[in-house]
Amino acid sequence: MRAVGIPLFALVCGLTNVAHAGGNKVVVKTETYAVAGRSGGEIMKAMQRGGPKQGLQARAMAATRYDVRWNLDWAKGTNTCRLKSASAVLTITYRFPRLASAVSPDLQARWTKFMAGVRTHEETHGRIAKEMVNAAQASLAGIANDNDPGCARSQNDVRRRVKAVYTEYEARQRQFDAKEHQYHGNVDGLVAQLTGN
Repeated sequence: MRAVGIPLFALVCGLTNVAHAGGNKVVVKTETYAVAGRSGGEIMKAMQRGGPKQGLQARAMAATRYDVRWNLDWAKGTNTCRLKSASAVLTITYRFPRLASAVSPDLQARWTKFMAGVRTHEETHGRIAKEMVNAAQASLAGIANDNDPGCARSQNDVRRRVKAVYTEYEARQRQFDAKEHQYHGNVDGLVAQLTGN
């Protein structure tokens, strides 16, 4: 599961776990919520009760949220406007379940395998988000307009190009989820592995 926030012109401060890619900054945060149970089925029920919200009432096992803030540097002439540089801060927040009580060695082994699969799934959402930001940044090259003293036309060009890239990559996120969550897909396999079914 993933959620996205994509304002165009703000810059995020107070960064942790920062990586730089192509002039962009990537901030990765991890949150957890507690689950407990004596069986895989009980742990699944705990995730269904306390997992990240998905829609109005449903809950997910884990989630990836991301937020993008853009820092744009403009060169303004008398009647011209040119985008000198664009960089982004992408903040990715993963939310995972965490066992809050001791379990049997067998259940611990199944939990470890289950969580490895869950992390791979969510980190794929994160990778797609990174690709989205890099593609959006690349799309901004060469933005310049004459008769644009206040940079309004150029800012609209930025919004239009970034929105087009975001739309493309959000479609990729949905396609990935559709494949992973299909009947007998990867997510069903992870649940079956945990519950022993």
